[in-house]
Amino acid sequence: MNAARNQNLQVAAMYLDSGLRDKAAEELAQKLFVVLDRRLSARLVDISDRPEGSMANPLKPDSDVVGSIMTENGPLELVLERVTRGRVPPVWLFSRETLKSIPDAFAEVDLVRVDRYLPGFVTGPRMGGVRVLAWVVLLLVVPLCYRLIGVIARLLARTAAFVWRHVAKSERKLPDRLPGSLRLLLLAITARWLATSVELPFRERQFWSVSATLIAIPALVWVLLQLNAAVERYVRRRLRGGEGWAEVGSLLLLARRGADVIVVVAGLLVALRYFGVDPTAALAGLGIGGIAIALAAQKTLENVIGGLSIIFDQAVRVGDFLKIGETLGTVDFIGLRSTRIRTLDRTVVSMPNGQIAVMGIETLSTRDKFWFRHYVGLRYETTPAQIRAIVDAIQRELREHQAVEAATNRVRFLRLGASSLDVEVFAYIFARDWDRFLEIQEELLLRIMEIVAQAGTSIALPSQTLQLIDQRASVPVARRA
Repeated sequence: MNAARNQNLQVAAMYLDSGLRDKAAEELAQKLFVVLDRRLSARLVDISDRPEGSMANPLKPDSDVVGSIMTENGPLELVLERVTRGRVPPVWLFSRETLKSIPDAFAEVDLVRVDRYLPGFVTGPRMGGVRVLAWVVLLLVVPLCYRLIGVIARLLARTAAFVWRHVAKSERKLPDRLPGSLRLLLLAITARWLATSVELPFRERQFWSVSATLIAIPALVWVLLQLNAAVERYVRRRLRGGEGWAEVGSLLLLARRGADVIVVVAGLLVALRYFGVDPTAALAGLGIGGIAIALAAQKTLENVIGGLSIIFDQAVRVGDFLKIGETLGTVDFIGLRSTRIRTLDRTVVSMPNGQIAVMGIETLSTRDKFWFRHYVGLRYETTPAQIRAIVDAIQRELREHQAVEAATNRVRFLRLGASSLDVEVFAYIFARDWDRFLEIQEELLLRIMEIVAQAGTSIALPSQTLQLIDQRASVPVARRA
């Protein structure tokens, strides 16, 4: 094709196994060039560059199909054959079977020729084998069309919104613009269609095919990224305000980022594959690199996995009041790497999720009832009758109180303490929160003090009895402190 493009038809004819000579061979070479230049697929990356060929058919090792073109009678396969002439090494030539169909295919090349309608100074200059006009269209006309499509789409959207409001009598807001990703995709489809419908030289068809692909792949990636964002927004709207919403929000963000990474990597792999680059070695390298990164980021991955386990198990939720180790506070935020806890001192403690996952967590805010347990120390001067009266009165008070669980309350004279007679008061109290429990506890403790006072005794103070011995009289003297 290079030889024929440079009008070296004698050289071009040497690539044909036609059996023709001189003018006849050159004329056939010219027709083959026109057919290939106008009809051959723009992608040539699948053609083998090995001396022995692709060996696609082991039964025909000296024959190789390098492409096909569409004709009125169906696809015409372009077959090369390895031919040995004299003592020179074998060479690949267009087969005679293929060359027999070239004159008929040449007669069908009647697509619209752009060159007929353009001045010579536009179609003449070339850059990289492609006319400057194609570069001008790509760099200037395509961006203008991108903006023009946006303007037209906005006008159509406003017209549709006007009709929707006045005809359908609806106030529903319609989209007022066409996303840039769809505009790029529309331009790529248009460029591909024009490249196949308008008669263009092979290099320019390659140029527009590559350009359309370079536009289409980022456009598709952009569309999928926007789709991921739309799905995330939709799920957030459906789950907003529900139980465990904050944790689900973090998980949604991770899922979207993961999906975005997959989309971008897939786009890169498709682009590499289109240009004939085998990504297998790159993927293997990424696998080895991934192992190295995983080993280097072991703690980070541990925290991320710990965060996922916390979110899925719902062991900790935003708003929970809990105790982890020596930390006591309210959960402010659960992320993928760490969890933030606001302590009673109003400071914020960030704890790695990997550490939380292996620690004992005491969630205080999930209590269904509160433990009320106190020891009432009575003075040693208290009589057994007074103790019985105090125990019965406290038991009656707990039994009559609405917030006290009747099945669990217990009042017993427990022990003879070092400085007091101890009465245990045990019960569970129903309360909506800690503050309400403190109110009920205060009420019960004050009532217990009143019961002790009404019984004619008092609560003991910590005291000790010292025994002093007068050595002269050998008479012990006891003093109570």
